[in-house]
Amino acid sequence: MYEAVTRSIRVTVEPNYLENQSCPVDRHFVWAYHVRVENLGPETVCLRARHWRITDATGTQHEVRGDGVVGEQPALKPGETFEYTSGTPLSTATGFMVGSYRMETEDGENFEVAIPAFSLDSPHHPNRIH
Repeated sequence: MYEAVTRSIRVTVEPNYLENQSCPVDRHFVWAYHVRVENLGPETVCLRARHWRITDATGTQHEVRGDGVVGEQPALKPGETFEYTSGTPLSTATGFMVGSYRMETEDGENFEVAIPAFSLDSPHHPNRIH
């Protein structure tokens, strides 16, 4: 599990390789990742946007930006948690992801929250490098 805390918002990520959706012969490798966002602070915040940078074993990067996560813009009161699962394919057997969320306070202040870098390693890559 990977974890980062920014301004009292804890983000933890747990990636899992999906063997049943992958086809190594066709260079198609798929991972799911489960994300937990916890508001450890004293103010209500809303997750407005996401930014992901996905890098494969060749160094090729793909960026993803969009509103909210999984079709939602969850508001988190102090002590609340939001969890979701998403996924990503790669054309290599290993890689990594890193990103950020744009959060907004009830007063309209926006701030960035780090999503920790996490490794995407499949059993089809003998030397895990991440």
